Amino acid sequence: MGNDPVKRKTHRRRVAVITGTRAEYGLLRSTMEAIRKHPRLRLQLVVTGMHELRKFGHTIDEILNDGWHVDARVKMQTGRDDPLDQARGLARGVAGIATYLAQADSDLVLVLGDRIEAMAGALAAVTTGRIVAHIHGGDIAPGDFDDSLRHAITKLAHLHLTATPAARRRVIRMGESPDRVHFVGAPGHDRLIQLLDAPNRVASGTRRALIVQHPCGRSPTRERRTMSAILRAVERAGFERFIIYPNSDRGHTGIIQAIDTHRRGVRNGAVRLFRSLDRDSFLRLLIEADLIVGNSSSGIIEAPPAGTPSVNVGSRQQGRQRGGPCVVDADESLESIGAAIDAAQSKRPITGRQGVYGDGTAGRRIAELLASVSLDDAFRRKLTNLARV
Repeated sequence: MGNDPVKRKTHRRRVAVITGTRAEYGLLRSTMEAIRKHPRLRLQLVVTGMHELRKFGHTIDEILNDGWHVDARVKMQTGRDDPLDQARGLARGVAGIATYLAQADSDLVLVLGDRIEAMAGALAAVTTGRIVAHIHGGDIAPGDFDDSLRHAITKLAHLHLTATPAARRRVIRMGESPDRVHFVGAPGHDRLIQLLDAPNRVASGTRRALIVQHPCGRSPTRERRTMSAILRAVERAGFERFIIYPNSDRGHTGIIQAIDTHRRGVRNGAVRLFRSLDRDSFLRLLIEADLIVGNSSSGIIEAPPAGTPSVNVGSRQQGRQRGGPCVVDADESLESIGAAIDAAQSKRPITGRQGVYGDGTAGRRIAELLASVSLDDAFRRKLTNLARV
């Protein structure tokens, strides 16, 4: 594993960044760019999870087209809507990522969020003796089993890079040493703030709604019912619909079925469907949209500074700190979603750089912390301060 102290003082630190989904890759890009440019860091990119699935756009092609060198490809899920596929995918991910980390002699492993790809990266890192850095720890959002995974990764991680001051306090209350927990902001804001500097919102002649709905681990029938209600409510409100495919979590086939049924019933071109969107295209669409509807974290974190009202449907994001006052909550009924859409149309937040999720410089701050954090055995052998729990 290359524990020679002389080598550790002189070589550029090898940082393995784990990305498993299109959304996570978009959030990580500013950090990856900062790592690549940093004189004391060397980027190692590990691509896994949904990126390898053609059903969800085979987004590893997007990564390659953006000019990134992929150091390792690790197959995890097969794309089946099956809880056992998630468990087996996690096992494959741990084994595959661990093999790469050992071969590449990685120093640190960077993961983001709460999905099984991040868990696989954290487990592989800890069991092979690497330092784990975790972005977006301390957040709250039940999702499928997201909170359980996020908090488990927090307890595995050695360095915590939180998106809000409240999340930092929460991680410390979990027993983590305060000097390991840093508020850096949400890296997803970095590119958004850059795009907001240029005029983006254009008059299209029609009202546009961006729809991003993910499964919550329930049956496809239940997920289809909720998505159908969302689509009907947005259609009734007279919006042109820009729909993005869900992620690969349990129940995703029901959401896709609802999308397909809705699209077949529309003949006036009022529906645009995307299996995936690159980060810039997504952010521009979010900025230009009159409304975002669904249960994506983008409706909570990115929509407020983008100046776009948001209808947050269901409990997937329950507890996540709102990025501004433009978020309107709804349950999963057609009536509740419709009422929330009506309420959201009266809200047009003022775009801005500074908020609870930082000022758009998270990537640079993360790279600096990765370059300066200790790599010695004392830092690797973390001790939980039970007095703080």
